[in-house]
Amino acid sequence: MEDVELIETRLDNVFILVDNASKKLITRNLTPGIQVYGEKLISVKNVEYRQWDPYRSKLASMILKGSSISLKKDGEVLYLGAANGTTASHVSDIVSLGAVFAVEISPRAMHDLIRVSIPRMNLIPILSDAAHPNSYKNMVTQVDFLYQDVAQREQAKIAIRNTELFLKKDGIMVLIIKSRSIDSAKKPKEVIDNEINKLGGFFRVLELIDLEPYHSDHMAVMARKM
Repeated sequence: MEDVELIETRLDNVFILVDNASKKLITRNLTPGIQVYGEKLISVKNVEYRQWDPYRSKLASMILKGSSISLKKDGEVLYLGAANGTTASHVSDIVSLGAVFAVEISPRAMHDLIRVSIPRMNLIPILSDAAHPNSYKNMVTQVDFLYQDVAQREQAKIAIRNTELFLKKDGIMVLIIKSRSIDSAKKPKEVIDNEINKLGGFFRVLELIDLEPYHSDHMAVMARKM
């Protein structure tokens, strides 16, 4: 595929592929020839990329909705709620010279995450509960970037506990607030506002991005550690 345009983003190894007026988000494949979740592999000028589906990745939808998020190829990332490794694998592509510490509570999902990590030397799977960061503090270094996507009730408190231990001063945190996981009886906006208020004193909120139409009742919060 040569008659295309690659538009750089604020994240290393992430591009917008423009082909026949269509736009696709792609990451440069750290492990050429290997798919993670059946995503399309695309070759441009002898470089292989992986298509990044915003309907399967909240981080991808956040980028496509215009977030100013940036992440460098030598970045160190703590990923809370890595699940089967779909988004974590794309973060692994981004920080090709760095590391992704991927925490997941489900043994079943961890089985898939380990499989994804085998060819990716910068992806470190950790079976643990993100609500108890002391349980993995000896396995994680200080990081530049914390990404949290967990389906637990105390989402803001989990983010605060982990940033206190692992996120460098002035580091960036992205918190995906899943309102239905916190309180399905209250209105999503009320739940989201309440979680954001809990971040005060710990973070300076930089962006709020509603992830519709890709993900219903989800808000992405990007903040800087104070």
